Order: sequence, then structure tokens, then C-alpha cells
Amino acid sequence: MPNGLSIHIGLNSVDPAKYDGWDGQLNACENDARDMAALARANGFDEKVILTPDGTVENITAALRDAAGRLTAGGILLFTYSGHGGQVDDTTGDEPDKLDETLVFYDRMFLDDELYAEFRRMPEGVRIVALLDCCHSGSGIESVQDMLTPEALESQFKTKDPAKVEAASRLMPMFKQQEVFARDREFYTGLQRELKNARDGVREPDALLIAACQDNQVASDGDVNGLFTAHLLKVWDDGQFRGGYRTFHRAIQRRMPAIQSPNLYLTGAPATSFLDQKPFTV
Repeated sequence: MPNGLSIHIGLNSVDPAKYDGWDGQLNACENDARDMAALARANGFDEKVILTPDGTVENITAALRDAAGRLTAGGILLFTYSGHGGQVDDTTGDEPDKLDETLVFYDRMFLDDELYAEFRRMPEGVRIVALLDCCHSGSGIESVQDMLTPEALESQFKTKDPAKVEAASRLMPMFKQQEVFARDREFYTGLQRELKNARDGVREPDALLIAACQDNQVASDGDVNGLFTAHLLKVWDDGQFRGGYRTFHRAIQRRMPAIQSPNLYLTGAPATSFLDQKPFTV
């Protein structure tokens, strides 16, 4: 019988000692993690929740590696993350926009390549679903003001002040991304080279990602849930939703404002039978 494991991460802040005084305060990320864990549990997953102070690279990679040791072919991993997103320079030439997306964990930024490396540890035949409720700003973007028109700022965030938008979104401030990367450049460039070398000749994980927004957009936080997670839960409707993952993505997308359009992305070669399954099927 297939087995299902899920990991749910919600970071309402980060360690300011690791980010030069920035604490990344958010409202709804821990709620997102708890609500997604409840959804997973109701659908037969064995769930693990990791909240703000425990959301370190060590703890999260340990949870992923534990899942890799327990899952078997035909099983499924559900990985959800709510928190800040960021970017650092891609120094290995892998990214068309010359930027690596990051998840902003409690103690440091976690490269997208690191996440994929952990997914590669899953046994062949394991289905992987990742849901990321965070910002991934696009190439050449220098500020929130450049990313959104004044009308869009007013519509989505009820303000035209970029500083207030950063507080209401899940975007790690650009200046802080640049500052932290400059401080730790040697570490990140070494990590990027190491990951690139380790990837040569290794199969891509068969994974499905639904992200809260496109690379050149910001994801809204909220009082109870992030905007993406809130609409995902409404579409799911306590399991009343009918259709596969592509239909699920489109249904969420239709509910979202044009300035935050969720992205569906596949790595490897997920089977059509997997993509056509009702979401969260163990």
C-alpha cells in the first residue's frame, strides 16, 4: 500500500542575528503550516509541522532525509512552505535569469538547488508535491515599486508605500538579500558549485510544484492565511474538489488577482496518472 509523508513549514520570523538585524516578521505562515498539516492528516498522510524557531536548515533537511528513508516507490511526499522568498546571484550559469531562488529559513537562505537535491534523495517512483507560499522576485527587479504599479499596490496591499508592501508581502527585502549574499558570498558560491557537480548525471526528481506567484511577483501575507494558501483551501473545499493537479492549479489561479498568479512547474517526468490524480491522494 502506498505511503504518504508530509512536511509543513511556517516561519513567521527569522533569526535577526543571522540576517543582520532583520527579523522578517509575518503574520500567517504558521497558520498556513498548521492548516496544510490538517488537510494532509485528513487525507492519510503522516505529517510533520516545523514552525518558526525550529525552521532551521538542519531541522528541515533532517525531516526531508527522514522522509527519503521511509518512503517507497509509489508513495508520496507533500512539502509545503510558507515564509519569505528571496534570490541570490547564480554563479554557476544554471539559471536563465542569473538568479537562484531561495527559501528564507530561520537561520539562512536555502537555495532552490538545495531543495531539489533533497528531492533527488527520494526513492525512484515516489511522487513529490511541493506547495510554496512565498515570493520569488524576477530577474532585474530592484524594488517592490518596480514590481508593481501604484494601482496594483493599492489594489492588493491597500497602500502605495513600498515599505508597507514589504511588510505585507512574503518578499525578503531586496537590499537585505543583496547584503546577506555579499556577506556570505563565499559560502553560497561554494555551495552552488558543490550542488552543480553533484547534479551531473543524476536523475531529476519527478516533482510537481505549485508556487504562490510568478518570479516577477510578490506573494501576499494575511491575517489568517497567506492569500495563496487561503484560496487553495477554498478550492479544496474540505475534499469536495474534483479534478487533477492541473485543474486544481487553474482553479486557484482563477481566484487570485492578476498581480499574483500561481505558477505550476514540473521537474523530471511526473507520470500523467500522477498529474491526473485528485490532489493529496496517498
